[in-house]
Amino acid sequence: MATTSRLSGLRNLSIEERRSAVAEAIGASADLLAPFAGSGLADDQADRMIENVIGQIGIPVGVATNVIVNGREVLVPMATEEPSVVAAASNIARMSRARGGITTTSTAPVMQAQIQLLDVADPHGARARILERRDEVLALADAQDPKLVEFGGGARDLTVRTVHGLLDDHLIVHLLVDVRDAMGANAVNTMAEAIAPLLAEIAGGRSLLRILTNLADLRLTRARIVIGADELGGARVVDDMITGAALAYDDPYRAATHNKGIMNGISAVVLATGNDTRAVEAGAHSYAARDGQYRALSRFEKNADGDLVATLELPMAVGLVGGATKSHPAARAAVALTEVTTANELAQIVVAVGLAQNVAAVRALAAEGIQRGHMGLHARNVAVAAGATGAEVDQIAAALVAGGAVRADVAETLLAEHRKR
Repeated sequence: MATTSRLSGLRNLSIEERRSAVAEAIGASADLLAPFAGSGLADDQADRMIENVIGQIGIPVGVATNVIVNGREVLVPMATEEPSVVAAASNIARMSRARGGITTTSTAPVMQAQIQLLDVADPHGARARILERRDEVLALADAQDPKLVEFGGGARDLTVRTVHGLLDDHLIVHLLVDVRDAMGANAVNTMAEAIAPLLAEIAGGRSLLRILTNLADLRLTRARIVIGADELGGARVVDDMITGAALAYDDPYRAATHNKGIMNGISAVVLATGNDTRAVEAGAHSYAARDGQYRALSRFEKNADGDLVATLELPMAVGLVGGATKSHPAARAAVALTEVTTANELAQIVVAVGLAQNVAAVRALAAEGIQRGHMGLHARNVAVAAGATGAEVDQIAAALVAGGAVRADVAETLLAEHRKR
């Protein structure tokens, strides 16, 4: 277990020194993080993962520090191309330490498959008949994955819905499956394919779509963070953060960017650990619109002591077995870095980082504005794009920020002047 995630001065080390420091913090050999050197993936490995492989694209992997989740010190790998994300999450995590860090909970890892039934003469009667034979259907589903059942998972229940649609009504059966430490797509899809003919026979119709839903609203993870007003900049900043976050609940235009800030943290951890970013993002955004309007996923409040209390709840379908999580060496190293043993633990770390990132963005908006911190880090990218190398990068970046114009043309002019001198 990590002795501490409070690795002050990490940014001042070389990349190789950072890997050694991070590995040492969890009591591991530096070899654990060796897959992060270079791509971590050989061409022949990439060729087996997807089709028509022509190469790879590199995404920087950083480590969020200062994170405490449920009392445990955690170092969190984050894969992202966006400046300020890792730093912002780490900064809010640092502020949360005085109140014990971030507290999280999860429901059971239950995924759902949908089986669409058409041409059913008596949908209400069909629903009753399907539920009467529930045990038979669940047994057939479990027979498709005895290994999952052996590990304590398996089919748990059926629900039957009628969806009134554009062209016709749909009778939809949901198969609920505890997928344990898997993301679960393959397991539930296989089960859905197997039980579809039996369901169609019972209903007196035919089956069409047989596939999981990424609206995994039975597989929820929640996070809560408490930060003192003094840490955030005072009572006025806390009040303004709450007011700004309220707009994201009321207005979908603000909610879209508010939730994007949450996903900056979430998607970075999901990607680093080899999980399915598109599935997680689809689940999050559909959950945000579950009452018919797209809203903020998080809530901001103030407790009796004047502290900020921020909470976040959303579906989090991530796994530790199968897919790139097992086949990609860097993903395996990322999972090892988190020191988790269950998919629920990983989900809780993911959501904790998403909430920290969200609080950081709302604080920036309420205090100094989003550009100040973001552009300070973005300036380095602009300097590099202009051709700066070595020590020039920091010098040009500092000049860009000081001049208040972080632009490519300005960077090119500054670099040319610098080299003339």
